[in-house]
Amino acid sequence: MKKITYIDEVSITNQTVLLRVDYNISLTKNSQIADDARIQQTFPTIDLLLKNKNKLIIITYLGRPNSRDPKFSLKNVAKRLQEYYPKYRVTLIDDFLTTDKSIFTKQTEKEILMLENIRFYPQEKNNNTEFLKKVSELGTVFINDAFGQCHRVEGTIVGIAHLLPSYGGLLLKKEVKMISKIIESPKKPIVAILGGAKVSTKINLLIKLTKIADYVLIGGKMANTFFCAQGYTNNQSSCQYDEVENARRLIYLAQNKNTKIVLPKDVAIAYSLDSEITQIKKINEIPNKALILDIGPETQAEFGTIIANANTIVWNGPMGYIENPHFRIGTDFIYYTITDNQHAHSVVGGGDTLSAISKKEYLDKITHISSGGGAMLEFIEKGTLPGIEALKK
Repeated sequence: MKKITYIDEVSITNQTVLLRVDYNISLTKNSQIADDARIQQTFPTIDLLLKNKNKLIIITYLGRPNSRDPKFSLKNVAKRLQEYYPKYRVTLIDDFLTTDKSIFTKQTEKEILMLENIRFYPQEKNNNTEFLKKVSELGTVFINDAFGQCHRVEGTIVGIAHLLPSYGGLLLKKEVKMISKIIESPKKPIVAILGGAKVSTKINLLIKLTKIADYVLIGGKMANTFFCAQGYTNNQSSCQYDEVENARRLIYLAQNKNTKIVLPKDVAIAYSLDSEITQIKKINEIPNKALILDIGPETQAEFGTIIANANTIVWNGPMGYIENPHFRIGTDFIYYTITDNQHAHSVVGGGDTLSAISKKEYLDKITHISSGGGAMLEFIEKGTLPGIEALKK
């Protein structure tokens, strides 16, 4: 049976390591780093490789650039990594295809090289063989520690793993272990909490959850589509009418599998996104021009009771319009309720979910904070990811 070999299961010493990480971190409007948690999550892998006298070449992307766009440069990411590793010299390579190759051949153990945003090269998304061959020639070993990007079939996630001896990093190992527990040996009751916008992007996941979860709690914009499926309509809030049939199908599947889909019974409404005035309304009392922007107190109480009694919890996506602090209340409530439940195996994932949390001092009370959002959900849905399969030997 094919399996991944992780870097703590094999001796990797005195190698030039191509280390694929997920540094697709959130930035402020002036391109400064807003949250570097994803950088910190790779420290165990980096530390072990440096301890064993390996030379590191870090590969990642940032954002969705259509070309070589300075806005998506890794310059500030490299600077931040330098701050964390002052005993090493961190150098950002602007274009590894054209730069003087001596920077690679003369690299020492005290230097960490970082390739500029790999998505600046269109060949990356196309899995171009010639391009990947040039990347692979920079190193002797490939290590994937980019769980959050393992659902993407891109060159330095999938293709390169077939060109070099390839291993999984310690973050990847932790992610696979923690999320597999939800799929393979979860303790019941299992509660999934989903926010965000579209039903369509999570339809297969929701079908899977109707087979394994006891409760699926739905908030965020996604809930509006389920309201429409139940016969409630609202002109302003975004019910995705083309997805109503999917929502009806999921409600039917859940009923047949003894899974309870729980929707908000009351919501916080306003008439503009920047409003400081909110009203609480039952679902059947919402005025036509109102916006549904958060879950209400009755819903919080119901969700809270279910979460408090859970033994396995998965959470992805905010409950409301978190850009306005007046509508973060439901999301914060979910967070605090999960952290209060210390007997449950809790997994929280997705950049939107983490950035939605106002105060982060209780994060250590969550069993596992996944570095991936889409990757975490797809792994739960399918039990594997393209980047994981590529490492199996």
